[in-house]
Amino acid sequence: MSMKPMHIKGAAAFAGLTLAISLAGCSTDEPGSTEAGGSYTTSEVSDGDTTFTVVDNPGDYPDLSYGSESGVTLLEEEIDGSTVAFKDMNANGELDTWEDWRLASTERAADIAGQMSIEQIAGLMLFSSHERSPGDGLTDAQKTYLSESNLRAVLNAAGSDAGTTVPWVNAMQAYVETLATEDTPYVPVNFASDPRSTAGSGGYNADGADISRWPSNLGLAATFDPAYTLQFGQMASAEYRALGITTALSPQIDLATEPRWLRVGGTFGEDSDLAAELTAAYVSGFQGSDGAADWGTESVNAMIKHWPGDGPGEGGRESHTEVGKYGVYPGGNLDEHIKVFQAALDSAAVMTSYSISLDGDGQPLFEDRMGTAYDTGLMSILRDDNAFGGVVVTDWGVMTGKNDEGAFIATAHGAEDLAPAERYVEVLGTGHDMFGGVNDATILLEGAALWQEKFEAGELDVDAETRFQESGARILKMFFDAGLYESAFLDPEESASVLASDDKVQAGYDAQLASIVMLKNDGVIAEGVDPSELTVYIPQSEDNGVASLFGPATYSQGPTMDLDAAAEIFGTVVTDEVVLNDEGVATSITAPDLTDVDLVLVGMDSPNNGDNFSGAGHDVETGEWYPFSLQYRPYTADGDNVRKVSIAGDILEDGTQENRSYFGNTSRISNEADLDAFERAVAAVEASGSDIPVVAVLKAVNPIIPAEFEADADAILVSFGTSDKAVYDVATGAYEPSGRLPIQFPANMDTVEAQLEDVAKDMTPYTDAAGNAYDFGFGLNWSGVIAD
Repeated sequence: MSMKPMHIKGAAAFAGLTLAISLAGCSTDEPGSTEAGGSYTTSEVSDGDTTFTVVDNPGDYPDLSYGSESGVTLLEEEIDGSTVAFKDMNANGELDTWEDWRLASTERAADIAGQMSIEQIAGLMLFSSHERSPGDGLTDAQKTYLSESNLRAVLNAAGSDAGTTVPWVNAMQAYVETLATEDTPYVPVNFASDPRSTAGSGGYNADGADISRWPSNLGLAATFDPAYTLQFGQMASAEYRALGITTALSPQIDLATEPRWLRVGGTFGEDSDLAAELTAAYVSGFQGSDGAADWGTESVNAMIKHWPGDGPGEGGRESHTEVGKYGVYPGGNLDEHIKVFQAALDSAAVMTSYSISLDGDGQPLFEDRMGTAYDTGLMSILRDDNAFGGVVVTDWGVMTGKNDEGAFIATAHGAEDLAPAERYVEVLGTGHDMFGGVNDATILLEGAALWQEKFEAGELDVDAETRFQESGARILKMFFDAGLYESAFLDPEESASVLASDDKVQAGYDAQLASIVMLKNDGVIAEGVDPSELTVYIPQSEDNGVASLFGPATYSQGPTMDLDAAAEIFGTVVTDEVVLNDEGVATSITAPDLTDVDLVLVGMDSPNNGDNFSGAGHDVETGEWYPFSLQYRPYTADGDNVRKVSIAGDILEDGTQENRSYFGNTSRISNEADLDAFERAVAAVEASGSDIPVVAVLKAVNPIIPAEFEADADAILVSFGTSDKAVYDVATGAYEPSGRLPIQFPANMDTVEAQLEDVAKDMTPYTDAAGNAYDFGFGLNWSGVIAD
C-alpha cells in the first residue's frame, strides 16, 4: 500500500448554491463507483451560509466532508485497486489511528482520548441545556461553551424545520473544526434530541409536514407488534440524521407500574415482557442503518432511560421537582423494572433517574438515600452486575442542588448538602460519564482537582486523568459509531429528500391507525360508512392549566377534536357556540341544535393532574399534599386504601420522617370541563329527540376511569398520541381497529389506592355493561374482543 498526503481544501462559498465541481488532483469517476480501480471524487456544497467539501469514496467506503475553512487535508491510499481518501484532521501528514475509518470505533476512541487533556475531556462530559432557536444561527453563547468549555454534546430542543436547522448545524460543525489545533484534537458536535415524532402532542411534536408522525411510545405498545417500533426506529433515525441529530435521548422505558405517574404516556406501558421487546426493537431500529443492524449513515445513538426505572413515584408524583423525588418499592419489585433495561444493553447510552429509591418501609434500597446518579448500589447493578460499558448520563439538573445560588432545575436529590465540586466526584465515582444540562466546565474541573487530591490521599484507586480518559473513550465511541468524524455536515437537498418522505409519512400514519384501541362499540363503528355524507358534532372544552417552574397556569379553550381535519372528511361539522370575555376565558358554551347531526365525537384528554415541572401533588402556599386522580370530577382521598402515613418523606431535623400523606384531601384536575363537554353533548342528543350515537375519544397519557361516562357513550376509542385524523378513519370504519390496552383502565380510585407503585397489573379493571373488562391487552375489532 502507498500513502501520500494531498492538500485538498474546499473552495470559497457560493451563497445559496449547491455545487458539484470536480477538484484538481482527484479522479473524475462517477461518485459511488463500485468498479475496481475507481477513485474518490470531491465536490462543494453550500447551504447558503456554510460551504463544505464532500468526498465521495468509491464503492462502500465511507464518504467524507469538511468545512472550507477547516484546514483539513486529505490522505489517499490504494485499497483493492481503488483510490480512497481519509481526512488528515490534525494536519500531521500521517494517518493516525483515530483518523482511520477502517478501524473499530473502540480503538479509534481510545486513541484520541489518550491524547486529550482533562480540560478537553471535561468538555466532552458536558451535555448542553436546551437549545430552542436554531433560526438565530450560531450565537456568541454557543461559541463560548464550544471554545472555552470544549462542550460538544448539544441538545436540539427546537422543531424539525430543515430550513433553520441545517444551516445552524453546519455553522456549528464548521466552527468547531476551526478550534482544532496541534494540541487540541478535533471533535465534532454530537447533536441530541428528546422524542420529536409523536403525532398527538405539542412542543417538538407540533403539527406540520416537516417530519413523519407516529403514535407515542404508549401507542406503539398498543399495537402489540414490535415491527411498528422497529420501523419507527429505522425511519425516525434517518430523519434525525437529516437534521444533524446523532443521539436520541430515548427510548423512555420506565415501567408504568404507577398509573397516576405524570410520565406514563412516554413509556411502553406496564408489562415488562412487552416493554422489553419494544425496547430492543427501538434501539435496533435507531442504531442500525438502511434497514440493517450495522452502524451507518442513518444510525443514531440510543439512550435508554431512566435507570433503574422511574415509574414507581409515590402517589404518581414526578421526580423533576422536590415534590416527587421519592420512588418507592412496596412490592419489592425492582428486578422487574431492571428487566426492561436488560433487553437493550447494546444501547449506546443510559440516562439515570432523578429519584431516591426506597423500600416499602421508607428505607433506602441500598446504602444511599440519594438520587440514582449518587446511588452506588443502583449504579453497581448497571456497571458491575450487568457489565454495561456504554455511556452513562445524568438527567438534566442533577448536578444542581435546590439551595445552590441561582438554582432553577435543581434535582440533586439527597445530595443538596454536598459542595458542587463534591457532587461531581460522587457521580463520577458511581460510573457516570456525562452531565445533563451543564454548559460550563468550571465546577467539573474543580471536581477533577478534588478527585486528584483524593487519589493522592489514597481515597481513590485511579488518578483523575485516567478516570477522565475512561469516560472520554466511552463518549467518543458514540461519535465514531455514528460516523461524525467522517462526515458531520448536512447537504440541504439530501435532508429535504429524507424528511417527511412519502414512505415515512405513510408508515407513521399506518402505525397511528394500528395503535387506536376500541373499548366499546354498540353498533356505531362499522365498515362501509361514507363520512362525506355525515354531519358530525364536535363540542368545545377548556383547561385551566397548572402552574409550573416556567410560569403561572395558562388557560386554554377550544374544540375537543381537530375541526379542520374533520372538515376534510365529514360532509358537515358543527360545534358549540362559545362566548369569551376580554381575557379570552369562556363565559358560556352552548351546544347547537343536533336535529340534523348524524354522529357526535367528543375528545377527552386524560384528567390533567399537572406536568413534569408543575410540582403537582403539593400546595406550596398551604403545605397541603393532595392526591392525583384518574377521574374528572373531584376525588377526595378518604378511602380505606389511602395511606395515612406516606412511605417516603424527608428526614426532619428531629430525626423523624416527614409525612407526605394526602389522606382526606381532594384532587385538582384542570380539565374537568372535558367531562362537561361529554355531558353537554349527551344532553343535546336527548334534547334533539333523535337517536344520535355518541363516541367518546379518550386521548390518553394515563389510564382513565370510564365510570363517569361509559354508560352514556355508544362507543369508546382510545388514542395514544395519534392525530385526530387517524381517529376519524377508525371511527368511520375506514380502518378496522386492532389496538389493545397497554395499561389497565381501573374500576375506581379505591383500586388505584390499593395497588403498589412498583407492581404491574395489580388493579381491578373497569367492567362495562357488556361485561368487558378494560384490562391490560383488551381491545375490540368489528367482530368483538381481539384474541391475545
